Amino acid sequence: EFCVTVKKMGLKGIDLLGPKDFPTLKKHGLVCTMVETHSLTKGINNKKNHDQCLDQIRTAIDAAAEYGYPNVISFPGNRDGISDEEGVENSVAALKKVVGLAEKKKVTICLEYLNSKVSHKGYMFDNMAWGVEVCKKVGSERVKILYDIFHAQIMEGDIIRTIKNNKQYIGHYHTGGNAGRNEIDDTQEIYYPAIMKAIVETGCKGYVAHEFVPKRDPLTSLAQAIKICDV
Repeated sequence: EFCVTVKKMGLKGIDLLGPKDFPTLKKHGLVCTMVETHSLTKGINNKKNHDQCLDQIRTAIDAAAEYGYPNVISFPGNRDGISDEEGVENSVAALKKVVGLAEKKKVTICLEYLNSKVSHKGYMFDNMAWGVEVCKKVGSERVKILYDIFHAQIMEGDIIRTIKNNKQYIGHYHTGGNAGRNEIDDTQEIYYPAIMKAIVETGCKGYVAHEFVPKRDPLTSLAQAIKICDV
């Protein structure tokens, strides 16, 4: 029923699902716009996690490719005593082991930017420069950033300039109102129409996914978000 409603609203897909959900999406003509993989806190910045993370990333890439889905998610993980520089090197080493498969299957691995100030204490990828450095060192069009606008607003702000200056490294977007990660309307501080226009101007061919927690009726708020972002 939810898939039918989403389709009628004009949405193309749903984020962060796994292979068990793919047959249902296919039935309703929807795409899994971002396929789930490994833990958020125990990620690829720590060599101890590499085997497990890479196994899950490979499985997700294969599943995404089978259905023609574009992206799988990955998280650097928490710092846990690891320096940002070491985290870059460890993450690059991990990604280089799996990027060949991603290139072959035409699936993009997206590293998510999250805030460490409010929601995810200790998370390593909490500034754009860190993620851009990883992307540059991997050197593949199949490793990009999931730019979560809510998290980026908390950590650094300057959203539109960041999007324009780093457009080649961003593969996917998430929305959410700040403060509170609620509706993206005038109850919060981010002006999404201008941000969406900036994304369009970059020539982005990827997806913008709504990832907010509604305070009102969820489908009413989702419909409002679609209208706000239709530029």
